[in-house]
Amino acid sequence: MAHLSIAGAFSVNGVSALHSQILKDDCFHDFYLVSPEKFRNVTNGIAYRRWLGQSNPGLTQLITDCIGDAFLRDPNRLADFLPFKEDPAVRSEFGRIKNANKERLAAYIKEHNGIVVDPASLFDVQAKRLHEYKRQLLNVLHILRLYYSYKDNPNQTIVPRTFLFGAKAAPGYARAKRIIQLIHAVADMVNSDPTMKDKLKVVFLEDYKVTVAEILMPAANLSEQISTAGREASGTGNMKFMLNGALTIGTMDGANVEICQEVGEENMFLFGLRTAEVNERIRHGYSPMTYYQNNAWISRILTAIMQGIGAPGRTIPFPDIANSLLLSSPGNIADPYLVLADFEDYCRAQTEASALYGQPDAWNEKGIINTAKAGIFAADRSVMDYNDRIWHLNVLK
Repeated sequence: MAHLSIAGAFSVNGVSALHSQILKDDCFHDFYLVSPEKFRNVTNGIAYRRWLGQSNPGLTQLITDCIGDAFLRDPNRLADFLPFKEDPAVRSEFGRIKNANKERLAAYIKEHNGIVVDPASLFDVQAKRLHEYKRQLLNVLHILRLYYSYKDNPNQTIVPRTFLFGAKAAPGYARAKRIIQLIHAVADMVNSDPTMKDKLKVVFLEDYKVTVAEILMPAANLSEQISTAGREASGTGNMKFMLNGALTIGTMDGANVEICQEVGEENMFLFGLRTAEVNERIRHGYSPMTYYQNNAWISRILTAIMQGIGAPGRTIPFPDIANSLLLSSPGNIADPYLVLADFEDYCRAQTEASALYGQPDAWNEKGIINTAKAGIFAADRSVMDYNDRIWHLNVLK
């Protein structure tokens, strides 16, 4: 169907710069060689008035107080907010608004999930479709590393974390549903452990939908955008979190690449193999078992997953998930999304995030930078790009 579409179309575009390049270099390279003029890029955009103006009235008011309300009509004007990162009073108010949004989310979680979370903790959020390439499993492995680390050394100084998942899986996607079950088992184990009371909480938000996202995204401190490099076409959740002042922890994948170009590497937490490195590993043989044999944390965590995760008396073994990362079988490649290959660098980036969260003023400054630089990801720009590059319609004033 894709081949027929490309043959019959006068224009073919990807939805992020990286995605469009992959179409030309890999997926449809032969078509590109024949008709290079057809191929172009239009990066996705979001309805920023909904995800800022409607969902985050506190931040909208702060920006309005600083630069006026023209940004609600012209997203490029969000850039006028950037100089206010230097203002201590604005940084403080930015943090106060974020905390108020976190308190609102904490109240929602208590009502709908029966879990009490600390709004002062770092809200670490991964909200997206549940799919192996998006690597919710990598997030889970890191949570288990933190849990066992704290159990080993309960007197260590830590930055409290609340891990939040929002996701749905396709009805027939059995592995995705097992990963959801694993997340619930980890939450059961962590949340029922009295020694974790002031350290870790894990919450899987039920019935995730737009109205829940409107509460979740303004409250996020850390935005998890951790797909295997080269596998995410674009992503728009990353843009919504960025707009609301969350800092991204992510790979150089999809629109993360363009977010990085806007805010700079110093204002996000990058990790992991790049697209070319991922492809090189896959082409020339990737042995996840090597990581299991040589990395004590990976070995410990996967062994625990095999044996059972959950509160005492309620443990559930997940040998299928552990084996999917270690053992190839007919029709299935072990760890096809290189979870184990990126694990250590992901943990390194998470440690950096914890250290920065302990410096609220510096964290808020970077949050302001992310919000101010988000205008380019508005649907207004995306629609105009489509018109300028593909549709060529008359613009009504």
